[in-house]
Amino acid sequence: MLDDRRRELSQFLTSGAGPEVHQAVGHLPRGHGILGLLITEPEPIRLHDVAEHPRSYGFPPGHPPMRSFIGAPIAIRGEAWGNLYLTEKQGGADFEADDLRDLVALAGWAAIAIDNARLYHASEERRVELERAVGGMEASMDIAIAVGGETDLDRVLELIAKRARALVEADALLIWLRDGEELRLAAHAGGGSPPADVVVPLARATMGEALERRQPQRVDDVRRLGVSPAVYGLPEASSALIVPLLFRGQGLGVLLAFDHLGDDATFGVDDERALLSFAASAATAVATARTVSEQRLRDSLTAAEAERKRWARELHDATLQGLGALKLGLSAARRTDPQRTREVLDAAVVQLDEEIAALRAIVADLRPAALDELGLGAAMRTLASQVAARSGLDVDASVELGDTRLPPDTETIAYRIAQEALTNVVKHAEARSVRLEARLRDGTLAVRVSDDGRGINGERDAGNGGFGLIGMRERAALAGGRMRIESSGRGTTVELSLPVG
Repeated sequence: MLDDRRRELSQFLTSGAGPEVHQAVGHLPRGHGILGLLITEPEPIRLHDVAEHPRSYGFPPGHPPMRSFIGAPIAIRGEAWGNLYLTEKQGGADFEADDLRDLVALAGWAAIAIDNARLYHASEERRVELERAVGGMEASMDIAIAVGGETDLDRVLELIAKRARALVEADALLIWLRDGEELRLAAHAGGGSPPADVVVPLARATMGEALERRQPQRVDDVRRLGVSPAVYGLPEASSALIVPLLFRGQGLGVLLAFDHLGDDATFGVDDERALLSFAASAATAVATARTVSEQRLRDSLTAAEAERKRWARELHDATLQGLGALKLGLSAARRTDPQRTREVLDAAVVQLDEEIAALRAIVADLRPAALDELGLGAAMRTLASQVAARSGLDVDASVELGDTRLPPDTETIAYRIAQEALTNVVKHAEARSVRLEARLRDGTLAVRVSDDGRGINGERDAGNGGFGLIGMRERAALAGGRMRIESSGRGTTVELSLPVG
């Protein structure tokens, strides 16, 4: 068969010559002499003695005798793709004209078979390319969905690792994220058991080079990686493909694939292109999940700080002020007559009882005993009674949770949001009555607090985190729930919906 330029032979198949002949001849013909004539002038040819032809190139040492010869081109749609030769007719006679006609016919049949084989091979290659393209589109779509619907970084990384491994048919795929001058293993899919806390210095690893250069690298011999794959829990790995994760010019980390599954363990150009295209969507998903995670942490810290300020204010404005007044009273009593001292001490006992009750109330607010001992229903009824006793409000509680104990985190979040909502009513609503409702229906816990007060002052209060709303919303979001606030000119309603797993 001819090469792509159709200037010389790229493949030479023989019949009737054993391995010893091949070994004696050495390298196979490339298309010189008579064979070259059939390439430059693709016409059937019949010779009595090859050596007598002007284009004869001679034979190398060890070549078997060759005198009589016929040859015909293998042409596909008018273009020569190879040649068919016969030499040394049995019996020592010359090839006849009929022999040449038969060879031309056979070359025609060979052309049809070769053409069909080439078309089939091309269609198979196209099918594989299309399957790979579809696989890449599906993988990118999965990541796009993850960006829009999944913001947990660990889940996003797990999805990327699994889809990237399937895309390039790798034995194992690892995701490394940059941490200063190091790369930390963030996710793994496939073979091997990498340690969870493995860290690789950027300067020592080929991964660091790929990340710094912003270019993928195919490594046919893992000894060139700089760090042995055994460190990653993959001692049998032989080849690798490294693709950087880039987001807006920033190197977030790398995708590291080991050993292509199939006949060839090395990765090809198509694998590199597919993974590089996939990495663009993957990097966006990682950056988005990181941003959401950081924002959640900031919101959580903001809510925690607001809550700490609230309790500091409660202790300062009530308990500490009362204890300070008590100290002044006792100090003054030491300078008065016994009768006056007795009166001050009696008053001090009463005030101490009040301060103890206030501290107990704060402790109960921080973590009510009923919540741990009796469950959410009893704790909410107790909360309603305490709010009514302390504020003078008409508090109506309707709690229908049955005897089922909910997950501790769910109970705590529901109680805290109800508590904060009732506190807002007492402090800000100027209401006469408030209603607390809690229902458990179809795997969802619904809590509702509604009052007849002055309402929230539009977006300034409802949207900017006033009245502890940041903390309430953060608690609901952390539990996978949602909180809704409605306020008209008269009254406010806080509704919480939490899934119960």
